[in-house]
Amino acid sequence: MRTEEQKYIRAKKRVDKIKKFYTHFAIYIVVNIFISAVVIFGMMNDGYYDFWTVISHFAVYSTWLFWGIGLCFHWLNVFGSNLFLGKNWEERKINEYMNDN
Repeated sequence: MRTEEQKYIRAKKRVDKIKKFYTHFAIYIVVNIFISAVVIFGMMNDGYYDFWTVISHFAVYSTWLFWGIGLCFHWLNVFGSNLFLGKNWEERKINEYMNDN
């Protein structure tokens, strides 16, 4: 019974980490849209820039880039670096190729 409790606690912590990541991601999207809109409208109201010049300006994308780097590290912390290949990927592939021949 003790191990079932431990499994539950570990699973709950994992779900909490995933939930926090998705919350972080949602905040990232909403806040960066707001910041980009403020920068775009602010630069256009100065009268020096037109829309296409403002869109290509680094200030519009800088928070997306730098916060995005932090978000990538958060993603790696939550999901790990083997998300694409999965657990025991090497062993499965070796077995698959051994069975093909």
